[in-house]
Amino acid sequence: MEPPASPRRVTIVDVARHAQVSTTAVSKVLRNAYGASPEMREKVRRAIDELGYRPLAAARGLRGQTYTIGVMLPDIRNPFFPEILDGVTARLADTDYQVLLGPGCNGEKEEARVTEAMVDRGMDGLVLVAPVSPHSHLEQVASAVPTVVVGRHGNSPTYDTVTDDDMAGAALVVGHLAGLGHRRIAHIEHHETDPTRIQEMPNAQRAEGYRRAMREHGLAEEIDVVSTSYTAEGGYRGALELLGRSSRPTAVFAGADIVAMGVLEAVTEAGLAVPGSLSVAGYDNTTFAALGPISLTSVDQAGRAMGDNAARLLLERITDRRKPSVQIKLSPTLVPRRTTAAPAGR
Repeated sequence: MEPPASPRRVTIVDVARHAQVSTTAVSKVLRNAYGASPEMREKVRRAIDELGYRPLAAARGLRGQTYTIGVMLPDIRNPFFPEILDGVTARLADTDYQVLLGPGCNGEKEEARVTEAMVDRGMDGLVLVAPVSPHSHLEQVASAVPTVVVGRHGNSPTYDTVTDDDMAGAALVVGHLAGLGHRRIAHIEHHETDPTRIQEMPNAQRAEGYRRAMREHGLAEEIDVVSTSYTAEGGYRGALELLGRSSRPTAVFAGADIVAMGVLEAVTEAGLAVPGSLSVAGYDNTTFAALGPISLTSVDQAGRAMGDNAARLLLERITDRRKPSVQIKLSPTLVPRRTTAAPAGR
């Protein structure tokens, strides 16, 4: 017995026959083009609904747009990046655009593969979150498709940027801890290996903001930076190194909330208490930072607002490729919680 034939995909011709209009009329409705009357639009939309017609993205691309937006996330395990994604999708909710994700895996090779695949598939625009690619590669991508870069500082005439004022955010943490009476305030940063991009990366900006703030508070001799990675494992390893100091810090500024999670784990394993033995502050104000059992002091860099601005700028750039590039820098705020307190003895 032969297997049943696979159902045939509904085509634009089927829609035209069902609506009793021409294929040109259906095409005009699909493209929202001039020349289709309200009555014709209603007939075509009704036929599309009744037949379950879905236009091929590739075919739409041949007509100029695929109505897809590619979003590259460097690390899908970092709970901050979904905040940006929420902002992007909320801004696009009332449009015809669909968001498709690609993991950059925190590496130049993997990131280039993802972004190039998005370009090759005819996506109408790209949002690249904290990309590590060389500046030249970002400009090459942006010259091919409208692009907005989120979380990476620096200017370019070919793409727009949305960033947080990372130096100001780091200063908020140091000021908070110094105000509580801490002097031995350490910082766990993400190790940056490429000197050509170091000034543009948020991790480097936060580390520099920490150093500047320590000097401004008269704590230059107490500057203590451990370089690991913006992961829970990186925070864990950084905390072990700091706890092994002969004169260990009384407070740790983790460069990201995910790093702070690793710090909290290491402190607990060492039999110490937070904040009694060690105050801990993070950066990003992710959803789990506010959970009662964690209650992490953190810097809120408004991830949803970053995503919302990125999507808005991208829509503007899709409409006008020649508009001047725009750089938006948001002001962070500190959210104090239970992981920070005055050092023991004060």
